[in-house]
Amino acid sequence: MTKRDAGVTDYPSGMTEPTNPQLQPMPEDWRRALAVVAHPDDLEYGCSAAVAAWTDGGREVVYVLATRGEAGIDTIAPAECGPLREREQRASAAVVGVSTVEFLDHRDGVVAYGPALRRDIAAAIRRHRPELVITLNHRDTWGGVAWNTPDHVAVGRATLDAAGDAGNRWIFPELAEQGLEPWNGVRWVAVAGSSTPTHAVDASAGLERAVGSLLEHRAYIEALTDEEPETYVRGFLTGVAHSVGERFGGRPAVAFELFNR
Repeated sequence: MTKRDAGVTDYPSGMTEPTNPQLQPMPEDWRRALAVVAHPDDLEYGCSAAVAAWTDGGREVVYVLATRGEAGIDTIAPAECGPLREREQRASAAVVGVSTVEFLDHRDGVVAYGPALRRDIAAAIRRHRPELVITLNHRDTWGGVAWNTPDHVAVGRATLDAAGDAGNRWIFPELAEQGLEPWNGVRWVAVAGSSTPTHAVDASAGLERAVGSLLEHRAYIEALTDEEPETYVRGFLTGVAHSVGERFGGRPAVAFELFNR
């Protein structure tokens, strides 16, 4: 069974394979990061080994998810699936040192890019005041070979835009009226899962916890593959990390496309 067979999101095995011969280290002169993605499990497939390394170093990382992933498992009705996947996500985040997980409650599968989504993400940026914002591949395809989902495209694109919206008091002025003052402190937006990455984080120390973090999505994983969950998870994450590492000094790594603000 594949992820598509199970009615869940598919991540091609080559999704993070860099096209650049050499990846640069990610900036380290920051204290707070905000990760904004569409679904539970997006960060665990994308970059949780990097998150583990960052929290180990004393940095704060907060997760914001646009949906609760309620449409993600074909065999579980949304009313049951949403709370289940929320629990799995909170447990998953805790494994890599993330204690704050927020949900924006957009509807899974039909997240719409537009002012409402930008406003919700800008509000989260103002609330948490990160220097680094992280999201997932916002382009139409994974490396030009597999179609991306509309939710990923909408949330990734809206996150890039909201990083600027958050600093402009005349865009969504109602946020200031709610006590969320503009935040111009976002210095970078890092996109995980990009086919054109520019930077990377050494995953050596965080990779084992990344495996444990993804394994917390057990109901999801058991729906998408007949393979033993740990074998599947470990094979996927270590394979991607070592592939990226070929362009990062031979060390297992997590790749990002970094945009300066």
